[in-house]
Amino acid sequence: MELSLGTLVGQALTFLIFILVTMKFVWPPLMEAMEDRRKKIADGLAAAEDSQRQLEQAKEEALSIVKEARSEANSIREQAESRASGILDEAKSEAVAERQRQVAAASTEIKLEAERAREALRTQLSGLVLDGAGRLLDKELDSTAHAALIDELVAEL
Repeated sequence: MELSLGTLVGQALTFLIFILVTMKFVWPPLMEAMEDRRKKIADGLAAAEDSQRQLEQAKEEALSIVKEARSEANSIREQAESRASGILDEAKSEAVAERQRQVAAASTEIKLEAERAREALRTQLSGLVLDGAGRLLDKELDSTAHAALIDELVAEL
């Protein structure tokens, strides 16, 4: 195979025409497609970065919500403990007051019972004294005189 100058010039011209046609008709759509693809990739990366930022913000918001919920739960727990303590203190004071009321009522009842017992003893004692005195005097007093004498002895005692 021999190379001649005419063949070489013809091939160079053909190659030049091919390059010019390619640059005029093929290169612009190809560059446009590549630019569109670059824009789509850049938009996708920007969207991914935005999504990443939004994810970080959502995580921070979730953490702040969890912290707020924990602090609110602690506050509610402290209020419940305080309320329980208050209820216990109130129940204790009510129990002490009830005990004091019952002790006072029992003390009053004891005093009344003691007074009744003293009164009964006075009555029995006066009856025994009169019976003994009647036996000593060998005479029995009538019932009205007997009652008057008992009342007089009770008043003296």
